[in-house]
Amino acid sequence: MNRAGFASDPGRARGRLVPEEESSFRSCFQRDRDRIIHASAFRRLKHKTQVFVEHEGDNYRTRLTHSIEVAQVARTIAGALGLNPELTEAVALAHDLGHTPFGHTGEDALHAMMEPYGGFDHNAQAIRIVTRLERHYAEFDGLNLTWETLEAIAKHNGPVVGDLPWALAECNAAFDLELHTHASAEAQVAALSDDIAYNNHDLHDGLRAGLFSDDDIAQLPVVSGCYAEVDRAYPGLDPYRRRHEALRRFFGVLVSDVIDTSRDLLVRSGAETVEDIRALGFPVIRFSDDLWAKLKEIRAFLFARMYRAPSVMRVRAEVSRVVEELFPIYLDDPRQMPARWHADIEAAEDETALARLVSDYIAGMTDRFALQDHARLTGKDLKRI
Repeated sequence: MNRAGFASDPGRARGRLVPEEESSFRSCFQRDRDRIIHASAFRRLKHKTQVFVEHEGDNYRTRLTHSIEVAQVARTIAGALGLNPELTEAVALAHDLGHTPFGHTGEDALHAMMEPYGGFDHNAQAIRIVTRLERHYAEFDGLNLTWETLEAIAKHNGPVVGDLPWALAECNAAFDLELHTHASAEAQVAALSDDIAYNNHDLHDGLRAGLFSDDDIAQLPVVSGCYAEVDRAYPGLDPYRRRHEALRRFFGVLVSDVIDTSRDLLVRSGAETVEDIRALGFPVIRFSDDLWAKLKEIRAFLFARMYRAPSVMRVRAEVSRVVEELFPIYLDDPRQMPARWHADIEAAEDETALARLVSDYIAGMTDRFALQDHARLTGKDLKRI
């Protein structure tokens, strides 16, 4: 299909930190996407928490399935708006690479441990992974992604101003990502697609977990209309099919709203190039004000009934202990880490550098490995949390 003038053009990409001969059959953004998919950090997402710890059930979303859902939504929206789908997909697939085991709970615990050493931020950690920690290629550390993909990973949630997370500051010093501006429209699509995916699938997973019922969410704005539409079209439908039909309609409402709102905003913005998008000073990919207000009500419901449910909070407390107890063990005896980390350990100039290596190692763990390693090093078996 025809690309809009404000779409990111691979033929005009700003290049890679380490120059490479580009592929004759893939665009630079396709190549970025493929490198992300083949990254070790991407594979590990299959055993990392979205909301429920991975061993709590086979049907709950993990960070990997969430990232795939985000990418699917992002490609759809990018195609409808005339944007570059490969760049959009690359950002969507990479956006959660920096997550710790146990989701935001693990991140909070690791940030607390890292407070004396500059803290921990999962978005900045994603940049660290794709620029330093993936070590598979002969000529460079990381994945050597294009400037546009790095910018999009760093700024998909908007400009980054003030004190920078140290991991992002390191990358930005080597490859200026112009952090004070908004990113491309493709990056903004990836960010909104993240919102769409989790607003939909967290309702689905909360229902499966028994934290609330179909009757409960059928009272929520937007969702209520979706259930009513299904009941009119399919009276007496099996409850599980009814649920799926209602939530897929909810999903469609969110996607359609972003496309319609953003298409209008892009036209009214007058942007003609991707540089115009960056210079606007406001995001051009958005929900309508009406839907955004309704989504706030849905998020408040999920916060109260799911994210802060007693059963979820009990597990959160237990897995926080895993991170809190692993960190000082490795900081005191870093040679407990695998042999391939030892050269970096020897090169660490001070305790801060060493703590950041420990943080890298723990952040890269899957849920199951963190539990296994914690049991090995402490003798405490939390596998049945």
